[in-house]
Formats: sequence, C-alpha cells, structure tokens
Amino acid sequence: MTEAMFGTGNDQWVCPNDRQLALRAKLQTGWSVHTFCTDRQRKSQMLEQQEMENILSVIRRAEELEQIEQLRIGRLVERLDNMRKSVLGNGRSQCLLCGEVLGLLGTPSVFCQDCCKKVCTKCGIEPQSSQKRTQWLCKICSEHREVTSTLGTLDFSLLYDQENNALHCTINKAKGLKPMDHNGLSDPYVKLHLLPGASKANKLRTKTLRNTLNPIWSETLTYYGITDEDMVRKTLRISVCDEDKFRHNEFIGETRIPLKKLKPNQTKNFYNCLEKQLPVKAARAVSLHGSLEERGRIMISLKYSSQKSGLVVGIVRCAHLAAMDANGFSDPYVKTYLKPDENKKSKHKTAVKKKTLNPEFNEEFFYEIKYADLSKKTLEVTVWDYDIGKSNDFIGGVSLGISANGERLKHWFDCLKNKDKKIERWHTLTNELPGTTFND
Repeated sequence: MTEAMFGTGNDQWVCPNDRQLALRAKLQTGWSVHTFCTDRQRKSQMLEQQEMENILSVIRRAEELEQIEQLRIGRLVERLDNMRKSVLGNGRSQCLLCGEVLGLLGTPSVFCQDCCKKVCTKCGIEPQSSQKRTQWLCKICSEHREVTSTLGTLDFSLLYDQENNALHCTINKAKGLKPMDHNGLSDPYVKLHLLPGASKANKLRTKTLRNTLNPIWSETLTYYGITDEDMVRKTLRISVCDEDKFRHNEFIGETRIPLKKLKPNQTKNFYNCLEKQLPVKAARAVSLHGSLEERGRIMISLKYSSQKSGLVVGIVRCAHLAAMDANGFSDPYVKTYLKPDENKKSKHKTAVKKKTLNPEFNEEFFYEIKYADLSKKTLEVTVWDYDIGKSNDFIGGVSLGISANGERLKHWFDCLKNKDKKIERWHTLTNELPGTTFND
C-alpha cells in the first residue's frame, strides 16, 4: 500500500502503510508528522548484508547449542531409566547393577552412600571430594545426581497462534523431581506466569498429581490476547510446585522462556532442567506506554459503515483482567466514549458479567459520524468492576486514535483505510490513560 496524505498545506500528515506501522510498533514508537526524510534515514541506518549474515549466524548457533543441550538432558534421563530397569542384583550379597556375587570369595564391593546398596568396583564411581575418607556412588545414583542437580526436568511445548492471538503451553511430563514430602515423594503441579505483569489474573495452572516424582500431565494451558508486541518483550515463567493440604505449597523449581524465541504458528519442544527460584524484579508490570501498569487485555472491533454513515464499535471479550473483589474475581463491564464529546452523548455501556476475569460480551455500539471527522476523534474504552452499594472500581482502559501509537494507532488507521470492513484487535488495558480522570 502507498502512503495516504491527509490535510492541506503545513498541516499535512501521513497515514503510513501496514509494513511501516508494524515496524514502528516493534520499535515502540508512534508515527511522527515529520515523515519526509524517513526514506533517507532508513537507507543510512540499514545493516549491510555481511552484518546481517553475521547476526543470523550467531542466532542459529545459539539455537543449535540449545537444542544439543536439550537432547543431552533427554538422553541422560532415558539412560537413567534404562539403568534402573536393568538392575540384576539385590545390592546385599550381589552387585546391584551387574549381579555378580560379592564377599570374601567373590568380587570386591563398595557401599553407595546415596542408596546404601552394595556394588562391585566396576559398577561404582568414586566422585571427586575434598574429604579424606573415600566415598562411592553406584552408577545409578551418580547419574541421578547429575539429573537432579537442577531439581528435575520438565518436558513441555509452546505454540504461538498468531491469527488467534493465543499462546498454547502443553505441559507433558516431568522427571526426577526433588522429593518434598515425608514419604520421599511429591504432589506436583505446574503454574504459569507471564513476565512482566505476573498477577493472579494471568496465572494458569495444571491439575495436581499425587505421590510421584515423575508426573505425566499432558495438559494444555492457553493465554488469549497475546500480541506480536508481547512476543518480543514477554517471558513465560513455568514453575513446578508441591501441593500441601495443611500448609503452604512448596516451590520445587522453575524455567523461563523468552517468547521471542518462538516462531509464529510453529510448535517448539523443550526439555529443560528446573532451576532454583530466580528473583522477580520488584518493578510493577510495565507496558510500552510509559510506567503504566497492565490490567488485562480487551478485544475491540472497528468498522466504518458507509451505508449508515457511522462508526460501529464492537466489544468482543476481555482476558486476564485484574481481580478487584475479595473473592479473587471481578464483575466487569465496559464503557465507550468517542471524544471530544461536547454534548456528552457518546457514552455506551455493556452488560455486567459476574465473577469472571475473562468475560465475553459480543456487543456492538453505533456512533453516527462523518468519515472525514474520524481523524479528529479518539475512542476511549474503559473496563469497570461493578459493586453494589459503593463506587464501581476502575480496572483499566485504552485509547484509540491518531494520537495513539503502536497497535492502537495501527488499528485506528486500518479502520480509516478499510471502509465497511470489520477489523478486530487485542489491546492492553492500563491503570490510567494520559490526561484522563475516570469517574463512573
């Protein structure tokens, strides 16, 4: 598409094409009115072919090393399982692994300090130690130490569905988890957080499996409202915990995956060692719009109807809203305004959805307005928590218009450039809008 010019004389401004807007969104910038020198600047800042090849080579090498490490861990766990299945002795009068007879008339033996079983010297390993007294491990316990030195392993896969703005995380299984209970086992479950922005609203978790160190979940958890912008800057934190009925649940281990490692619409498999709990930065969930706190996502549809001479605004659904009530939920509804609104008649409101952080509204509102006047308007969309007997709580809001940036600006321009076409986009809700005071 070519650039469209609006206005006359010194007040001209440019409506850029889709590719330029996508690039601006990734760079976290708006669209400047001073656009006449962008081509020259772009050419002067372009990387040379050799530089691009060097960068791509480094990225490919890093991905290869990561894949090699995951395969190594997988082989290590598989080898450990095979060794456990193929034991031939009783560990007392016979070597635990090969079954050879031990004793004065038999093969010399050593005592494994971890499993307290006897093995022959061929099946035993003397680990490096600063202690004067020699200590031995059987090959099984030596392998087990290497695997469990990172608290166990987790097998999972990730898929970014770009068309539906969804991130699917399939938790397959874990192996060699650290025992957390008195019976030498654990009651493990997996929970997910998106960082930055970890909160109850964006936490997902699997079911709990009882009395096992090698759980198999085969469960898929899905985040909705995930944008290309999120895939560049967000990290998925996957934690494995032990559930306790009579006290606080215990942390076992975690792994973190920067979402920029994923390619759209391609499933990527992971076999990661769990690590100790990493510190979460104390900063609040920060969005691209400054230091504003993210409060969830909202899907909005826009269409300018030539037949009706007006703007049709659709409130489709919200996802991962901030919890405002003591029960951990909210009773959300949505309000829309088309500003400036001198007569204060542009307010529309959806129905209230009870006790949910992921409401579906599927409601549309109509604003009668000339097409030429749309470039002067700003659509404000706010989400509220309904309370009986007291003031309703503001959850979050978003503004669409020519003064916005990133995906919010692109959505508005797409509506201007495509009459009679419904265009849906996910947008991030923030705890405030610049220059706006909210009153329900």
